[in-house]
Amino acid sequence: MAGIVVVFDFDKTIIDCDSDNWVVDELGATDLFNQLLPTMPWNSLMDRMMKELHAQGKTIEDVVEILKRTPIHPRIVPAIKAAHALGCELRVVSDANLFFIETILNHLGLRDYFSEINTNPGFVDEEGKLRIFPYHDFHTSPHGCSNCPPNMCKGLVIERIQAETVEGKRKFIYLGDGKGDYCPSLKLGDGDYVMPRKNYPLWDLICENRLLVKAEIHEWIDGEDLGEILLGLINKISIEANAQFISPDCKLQTIAVSAHEAMPQALRVQQ
Repeated sequence: MAGIVVVFDFDKTIIDCDSDNWVVDELGATDLFNQLLPTMPWNSLMDRMMKELHAQGKTIEDVVEILKRTPIHPRIVPAIKAAHALGCELRVVSDANLFFIETILNHLGLRDYFSEINTNPGFVDEEGKLRIFPYHDFHTSPHGCSNCPPNMCKGLVIERIQAETVEGKRKFIYLGDGKGDYCPSLKLGDGDYVMPRKNYPLWDLICENRLLVKAEIHEWIDGEDLGEILLGLINKISIEANAQFISPDCKLQTIAVSAHEAMPQALRVQQ
C-alpha cells in the first residue's frame, strides 16, 4: 500500500548476524578487534580494522566473498519482496556501512526494493582499501542524542523521513533489534507500528516502560515471525484505510490476504 513506509534495521534484522563482527571473525581478526575495542568508537574501529586487514594482504574481494555468505533466515527475502509488491516504500536505517549493506542486498537481489539506505558511508579507496566513516561527523557536528552512539542517531533519520511525508498521512512500520533502534522507536506516533526482536536490546528497553512508545508494539522472534507479522500489519493497515470506501468483501482485501498466504513455507536453516 502506497501509504506505508517500512523501515528496516539491517544487522540481526534483515541478516541474522552483525555484519561487522561477521567480516572481522571470518577474516581471523577477532583478537585484534577485541584488543582495540576499548580504545575507540565502534565505527572508527571498523575503519581501523579495514586498514589493518588490507595491510595484512586481505583484499576487497575477500571481504565481498565473506559478505555473500552472510547468514539470513530464508523467509526474509520473500517477506521483503511481498511488502514491496503490496506497494510499501522500503528503507534501511542501519549503523552498519553502505558497502556491506549494498554488497549483501545486491547478492540477494534486493537492492532495488529499497528506496533509500541510511547508514555509515563505506567505499573502496584508490588503494583498494575499504574506508568506513560516521553518518554524523561527531567531531565537527555531534548529534547530541544521549540514547545513540556518537556516529549515528537513527531518531534524527526517522524525523527527517517523517518530515518528507505528505501531510503526515503515511503509516510507519519500524523493525529493529538493537539499542540504537530505541531512539527511532520513540519518534513513532499513534497509528505507527514498531517490531522489536524479542529478547534483544530494543525489546528490553521497550519493556522497561512501554508507555514511552506511542506506536503499537509487535515483537518477533525469527525471520518466519517477522514475515508473518509484517505482512499481517500491512494487510491490517490496508483494510483500515479502505474501510470507509469499500465493502468487507472487496477484492482489494482479498488480494492483500492472498499475498500474505502465498508466502513460501519456511525452509530449514542449515546449522
